[in-house]
Amino acid sequence: MPVLDRIRALALAGPTASGKTAGALALAAVIGRQVPVEIISVDSALVYRGMDVGTAKPTPEERAAVPHHLIDIRDPLQAYSAAEFVHDTEALITAIRARGALPLLVGGTMLYFKALFEGIDDMPAADPAVRAALDARAAVEGWPALHAELARVDPATAARLAPGDSQRIQRALEVWQVSGRPLSSFHQRSERQATQGAEGSTAGQPDIPLFSLEPTDRAWLHARIAQRFDAMLAHGLLDEVSALRARGDLHPDLPSMRCVGYRQSWEYLDGQCSRAELRERGIAATRQLAKRQVTWLRSMPARHVVAADQPQAVATLVATVLDRLRGTAPA
Repeated sequence: MPVLDRIRALALAGPTASGKTAGALALAAVIGRQVPVEIISVDSALVYRGMDVGTAKPTPEERAAVPHHLIDIRDPLQAYSAAEFVHDTEALITAIRARGALPLLVGGTMLYFKALFEGIDDMPAADPAVRAALDARAAVEGWPALHAELARVDPATAARLAPGDSQRIQRALEVWQVSGRPLSSFHQRSERQATQGAEGSTAGQPDIPLFSLEPTDRAWLHARIAQRFDAMLAHGLLDEVSALRARGDLHPDLPSMRCVGYRQSWEYLDGQCSRAELRERGIAATRQLAKRQVTWLRSMPARHVVAADQPQAVATLVATVLDRLRGTAPA
C-alpha cells in the first residue's frame, strides 16, 4: 500500500463527541506501521493556549504518541481565520510530506475543511466600529431581529444559523456592510470542484479523501455530549475559565470566549445563571454545534461516512480507510 503515492493527506471529520480523537489515534497507529503519521488539527478552539479542559484538547500522552499541529498557536486574545488555517495547513502538508510522513487532518470546524477543499475568497478584515454598532443594535433589538435582517440580505447564511448565534450573525452582517457582498458568496466552490463532487470525487480535493464519523442515532450523540460536558465540569472547566477571566484583558465577545462551554461558564461566573442552568445551557449549545456540523458535512456528498454509534466504530473506520487507500472502496 504505497500510501504517499496515492494521496497527499487524509481527512477525518465529524460532529463534536463523535469519537474523532480515538479514530485518529487508531489510524495513526495502523498506518504508522508503513509510514509515519502527523495530525493537523482542524479545530478553531484547539488553537488557543490555556483552553484545555473545555476544548477536549488531546492529552500530553496523546500528543506525545503522534505529532500534532495547529494546537496552542494563539493567545485567547487573538483571532484565527479560515484563510490563516488554509495557509498554515498547506505549509504543514508540504513540510510533513517532505519528512516522508502522511498528514492526517482531524477536527470538526467545517468552515476550515470547506475553505481548504473548495477555496475561499479574501474576506474583509474585522471592523471594530461596525461590530460595536451591531452589538449596540443587538442590545436593543435582540439577535433574532438581526438574524431576520441577515435573512433578507444573505438568506443562504441565515438558513444555517440559529437566531441566537450572535457571533456568526454579527460576522455575516459585518461582511455584508463592509463589502456589500453576502458572506455566502465568499464560500462558493468553483465549477471544477462542483463537477468533481457531482462525479463522486473523494472530497473537495481528490488527493485528500475525507472520512466522517457520524451517528445514525441522535440520542446516542446527545448522551455523549452530556457525559462529556459533565466530565469537563468535573475536571475543572470553571477553574480554567476563572483563570482566563483573571487575566483582565479578555472579554466574552472574543472568538475564544465564545467557544461552547466557555461562554456559558463566563455567564455563570458573572452570576447570570445557576450551576444547573450552566450545565443545561452548555449541553444545549453543544447540541446546536453538533447539528450545525452535521449540516455542513451533508453538504460534502463525496465524504466516506462511518457510523460513529456502531459498536466497532473505530475498527470500521480503520478498515474503511485502509480499503480506500488500497483502491478497493468506491471513490
